[in-house]
Amino acid sequence: MKQQTLKESFSLYGKGLHTGLNLTVSFNPAPAGFGYKIQRVDLSGQPMIDVLAENVVDTSRGTVVANGDVRCSTIEHAMAALYSQGVDNCLIRVNGPEFPILDGSARFFLQNILLAGTVEQDAEKEFFVVEKEISFADEETGSAVSIFPAKKFSVEATIAFNSDFISSQTARISDMSQFEKELSAARTFVFVREIEPLLQMGMIKGGDLDNAIVIYERQMSQERLDSLADALHVPHKDATKLGYINKRPLQWDNEPARHKVLDIIGDMALVGRPIKGRIVAMRPGHTANNKFARLLRAELAAKK
Repeated sequence: MKQQTLKESFSLYGKGLHTGLNLTVSFNPAPAGFGYKIQRVDLSGQPMIDVLAENVVDTSRGTVVANGDVRCSTIEHAMAALYSQGVDNCLIRVNGPEFPILDGSARFFLQNILLAGTVEQDAEKEFFVVEKEISFADEETGSAVSIFPAKKFSVEATIAFNSDFISSQTARISDMSQFEKELSAARTFVFVREIEPLLQMGMIKGGDLDNAIVIYERQMSQERLDSLADALHVPHKDATKLGYINKRPLQWDNEPARHKVLDIIGDMALVGRPIKGRIVAMRPGHTANNKFARLLRAELAAKK
């Protein structure tokens, strides 16, 4: 198989989830062997960041890559879309410190990749072929990720929460040809109880009901819930009624679990090669995903 890049460039515009800034990101063809690189066109010298697992510097609320002091966050949904379509080489230019969140899924990134099309390049595609089980586990968080030998790339993820409203869900994708219909529109999610500390940390300035599923699963006082609603500029809700808070209804009963699969694919794009292996994850998150991707990078280096 040959390496691929985009046939044409395209751009997307929207606000950043954490900064609230109005941002434009463009995806451009790149030569064979280029990989994925992000260019911060808003900074002097327009510095580049190699999008690789070892360049991830923060995973608290998304995947953040950096080159020294130059950072870019919320990249995982776009990376999942590129990876799913077999795009090996892409120059991504952005005029700020994060990608726009759009609707919190990979849907618009994917739609534009499909419209732009892809083209084969004069270089062989290099795969990471998994030859033995590789596992990572974090006893503190309960996160565990393993990969097993397989002829193609697949992902299964189970999420579990100590909650009466949402306890556990599982989602899987057995072939990247299913990505468009089964995963690309799965939106990111956040618990109401997480919003207050995130706001205090100066994050999710661009968060709203258009770009995330908000899960209200632990009852709090009406006054406190109203205060959070005002901070996010959303309507007040009856504090006695638990449930999902979003403008668009859930597209699947297990949409949160599907989004976790999407995130895993985006974070595995940072391994630097398309993978032939089957991933099984329990309680995954960006931190576990990145530590696991680094393990795969180390295995790849050992093979070389």
